[in-house]
Amino acid sequence: MSEPTGPSLNKGASTSPSIASSSTASSSTASSSDTATAGGAASIVLATDIVAGYVPEVNILNGCSLHLDRQELVGIIGPNGAGKSTFLKALFGLIPVRSGTMTLEGRDITGMKANQLVSLGLGYVPQNNNVFPRLTVEENLEMGAYKQKGSAFKERFEAVCDLFPMLGERRKQRAGSLSGGERQMVAMGRALMPDPQVLLLDEPSAGLSPLYQDEVFIRCRRINAAGVSIIMVEQNARRCLQICDRAYVLDQGTNAYTGGGQELLNDPKVIELYLGTLARAQ
Repeated sequence: MSEPTGPSLNKGASTSPSIASSSTASSSTASSSDTATAGGAASIVLATDIVAGYVPEVNILNGCSLHLDRQELVGIIGPNGAGKSTFLKALFGLIPVRSGTMTLEGRDITGMKANQLVSLGLGYVPQNNNVFPRLTVEENLEMGAYKQKGSAFKERFEAVCDLFPMLGERRKQRAGSLSGGERQMVAMGRALMPDPQVLLLDEPSAGLSPLYQDEVFIRCRRINAAGVSIIMVEQNARRCLQICDRAYVLDQGTNAYTGGGQELLNDPKVIELYLGTLARAQ
């Protein structure tokens, strides 16, 4: 892949799509009640006081809350083991929610299964094993649009290939033969095939070269600019904060900080605890 020539990764750069941030207040320590009440009529996703885990009586999330407004790109960062990926899995119905509530466009989706959530407009891209390696690129996208036939599939395929031209160019190539960055594009494209309103991304840049990391972040912004609201868990915290409207910092299964992406990126406490001295120098 040639070096990306898309828009700057900085959310506020003049060359980027114009998507106004909904957060203008300075970053602050977050309580779950503060986060829950922050979501207003514009919120498309609202999660309040979520407690969840993988095995009985062991909670990974201990009262996490989040809201996502329309056409927002919201990041979730934090140290390893903080519960970031678990939060996404809870939102997508992959693990049981023991208490708390989740809504999508005002509809209670707490406890719903993943297949039901896809039908309601929620898409999800897992971190690992996110393509069918023996299938071609086109067949992978067909798996994401199994309910669409004929012209409906063709229209969605063309729309997704407009965001990811590589998918059209490699449509007959087996996904397992692609590079890690290219497979990530396939996974994101497949999640977009049902035309979701909300896309959940679990560490989309993990394990990729710096070149492909840049490409992934550029594509995330283009997807967002096309009207899809995004919640992104990301291990590359600095890059995530550069492109997101708002972000949540999780620590030990709870909300530690929340604020605008640029505000958290420059917050001395967040830098000290979560971004490190390298971020301060940059």
